[in-house]
Amino acid sequence: MRKKLFLSTLIISLITLTFSMLAVNLVFHQQFSDYLTKTNETTIEQLPARLSALYQSKGTWDPTSLDEISHTLPIGTVVTLTDPNGKLITTLSNMMDDMMHSQGGMGMSMSMSSSSSTSWKTKTLTVSGPLGTLATAVVRYPASAPILNPPDVLFLSSVNRSLLFAGGLALLFGIILSYFTSRRLVAPLKRLTQAAERIGQGHLDERVGIQTKDEIGQLASAFNAMVDNLNRHEILRKQFTADIAHELRTPLTSIKSYIEAFQDNVLPADQENLSSIHEEIDRLVDLSSDLKDLNVAEIGALTLALEPVDLKHLMRKVIRSLQPLMQEKQLALNWNAPPELVTTTGDGRLLTRLFYNLVHNAYRYSNNSGQITLSLSQTLDFVEIRIKNTGIGIPEEDLPFIFERFYRADKSRTRETGGTGIGLALVQQITTLHQGTITVQSKVGQETEFIVQLPKEIKVVED
Repeated sequence: MRKKLFLSTLIISLITLTFSMLAVNLVFHQQFSDYLTKTNETTIEQLPARLSALYQSKGTWDPTSLDEISHTLPIGTVVTLTDPNGKLITTLSNMMDDMMHSQGGMGMSMSMSSSSSTSWKTKTLTVSGPLGTLATAVVRYPASAPILNPPDVLFLSSVNRSLLFAGGLALLFGIILSYFTSRRLVAPLKRLTQAAERIGQGHLDERVGIQTKDEIGQLASAFNAMVDNLNRHEILRKQFTADIAHELRTPLTSIKSYIEAFQDNVLPADQENLSSIHEEIDRLVDLSSDLKDLNVAEIGALTLALEPVDLKHLMRKVIRSLQPLMQEKQLALNWNAPPELVTTTGDGRLLTRLFYNLVHNAYRYSNNSGQITLSLSQTLDFVEIRIKNTGIGIPEEDLPFIFERFYRADKSRTRETGGTGIGLALVQQITTLHQGTITVQSKVGQETEFIVQLPKEIKVVED
């Protein structure tokens, strides 16, 4: 890539420089030609005064003096000089043919090229003296002055050489600048590539330095954020494996112990002991059910059986099912709901699961003799359910992650005291399926409040 970037920059610089030099050369050539044309016009306008001064100083038309004047005429100019009676006095010329011999092959080719393409002008000038008209001069000259004089050609060649030198110098600087620019642009991309290869090998502690705030710096920042997410998910994956192993081992070990005790006649296979085994089996079934529902929801295969849902009735049912647990912890329950009917369109089974998990979560993390407050309200388009509990709270740094599976802010908690973290992940998935939102506010050591907003009517998107 560095080679391609260097060559592309170099080619662009070369093309730009070439067109710039051609444009400058063309403009300069045109301006210089205009300057010579104006100079020739001035020379021709001064011709009558020079011829009059020559005649008055010599008293006649001196051939030698006339020849000197002819050499000062603009290139290609022909002057036909006649007396007042129309008789030809002489013809003065500074023709291109004269220049062919003095300039060699280059002058010849330039003269021929110019003579074939030059347009001409004609002027009639009167040469006056003290006693009246001395002569009439008919001047024929090029409309635009060709650059044929050796000094003019030499000057133009010098300008072209200067342009070539400046262009070559600019190209050299362009090559150097292209080299270092391509190196500077490609170097951070190489570091990103190396870092990506290291991450592919499992080194999730790899990071790239952010040295600029441009697009490359933004790419590096996004790359580091991606690695942070990968690292966090890898930690969650390892924690998930440990949690699942623990969650499976604990009830299975208990069941195994009971069965071994039955086999050794240490414990009787009575109703009480069998009930304990049944509770452990229920724990395994609940865990597998949580995992299944969460996976189905995450892959988008969980479908809603939409029906009108009475949220006041649903919340009372959830409260009744958890009332015995709340009484064991001596929790005070406040239930606030409007007197009118509050309904929404949704899946009654999944909504029951959603609010059961949230209220059970509030019970689990409440201190003994604490308080749980449930509030239900509605607007024209939405219903809102708030579930607040007094308890340990959630640290601010953990709030963005609590809806991820198996994430627990307090790593020391077990399933009996803190669950595995599947419940809140499932809550978020069910809320999203119902096109709602869930947010959480918490103060460490004081309280935590979950706020669920659900639309009264779910917008069905047609395929």
